[in-house]
This record gives sequence, structure tokens and C-alpha cells, in this order.
Amino acid sequence: MHAIILAGGLGTRLRPLVDDRPKSMAEIRGRPFLEYLLLQLRRHGCSDVVLCTGHLSDQVRQYFGDGAKWGTSIRYSEEPEPRGTAGALKLAEPLLIGNRWLMLNGDSLFEAPLQRLLDVHDSVDATATIALVEVPDVHRYGSVLLGSGTEVVQFEEKGADHHPGLINAGVYVLDRRVWRDIPSERAVSLEREVFPQLVGRGLHGVEMQGPFVDIGLPETYQQLLDEPASLLRLLS
Repeated sequence: MHAIILAGGLGTRLRPLVDDRPKSMAEIRGRPFLEYLLLQLRRHGCSDVVLCTGHLSDQVRQYFGDGAKWGTSIRYSEEPEPRGTAGALKLAEPLLIGNRWLMLNGDSLFEAPLQRLLDVHDSVDATATIALVEVPDVHRYGSVLLGSGTEVVQFEEKGADHHPGLINAGVYVLDRRVWRDIPSERAVSLEREVFPQLVGRGLHGVEMQGPFVDIGLPETYQQLLDEPASLLRLLS
């Protein structure tokens, strides 16, 4: 299994709690959040990871090196300037091996059965498959609506009404066909531009159960600092 992690976030909303490092390097019990993602991937048999870095990328490279300490091969794709979530993927394309990859956001963790996501993706020949989780309020995350099966019929990024529903959990399987629609000359958002265009063109979603945590806001980061059990169990 090959994976990509978007680890280039500026972490603007986390300042001043985290102002001297990339967002993915925010520490939980002495370890950067990104390390927990690598531990999750290792548990699921992932042996090759591309880290898409940007802001203060040298800190990520110095800490993780070639990944041998985590039993993983790590390669780096460094943004010269912010390219957006899809732009970072486009920049990393020359490093990618194979035709489909697991992708994780570097500021959230969803402990779900990743092999099931891969199996669904392959069984329906999806262009992209999104792990979905139900939350009490979709407003902060945006919402995803499924049809009768796994096909996504509506993808709405942040700004939806306040109501319970399924959200994008920041874990995907992406086919190489996704890269064809990403322009290379500008910053591009996966969530605001690419996924909405894939509705009706092979975009699927799988509702999954499991702990979902993120460090996108000071209050959610502080909650993990106070109650890190959902992350610490990944060390076992």
C-alpha cells in the first residue's frame, strides 16, 4: 500500500498555541501529530509514504528522515509556495508509484478500516473514494450526500447549514485519473474544486465507524492535549 499525507498546512488558526512549526508537527504528549498518522499507516501495512510539505518543511524532514525508524519508506514533495490541497498533490505526482493511493490530511486522524476503503474503491472502479463519518454538526466540515449505494451525489465543503450528517473524514483513495483534472499553474483546492467536479464522474464515499480527531482549531487541539487517549493507543 502506498500513501500520501498532506503535511504542508500553515496552522494559522492554531497560533499562538503553535507558531514555530508546521501544523502537522503540533505535539501531543511529546510526539508530533504527523507521527500518529504514520503509526496508523504502519498498522495497516503501508510501506511507502510521500509527505507533501511546505511551511517550515525542514522540521518535518529532520524529524522523520527516510522513515526507517517507523518501518516505512518516506519521500518528500516540498511546495515552494502554498499550492492548496490539490496543488500539493499535483506537485507530488512524479514521486507516485502505481495507479491508486491512500491519502490522508495531515491535521486529522480517522481510525477506520482502511482496507475496506480500498476494497470498495476497487470494486466500483472509482476515480476517488472518500471515508465518511457522521457528526452532530456538519457546518465546520461541510457535508457529503450519498445515493442508494456508495456514489456521492452531493459534495458541499464548509459553510453548510447546522445539522447532523456525513462529513469528509480526510481519508481518501485516489486514482491517477484525479491528477488529470488538476491544473499545475496555480493553487487548487481538492475539497472546493476537484471533488465537486467529480460528482457523477466516479466519486464514491463509504460511511465508516471509528474515532475521528483533528487539530484544525485551538479548541480541538487543546481537547487532544487534555484527552490524548484516542491517539496514544496507536503506540501499542
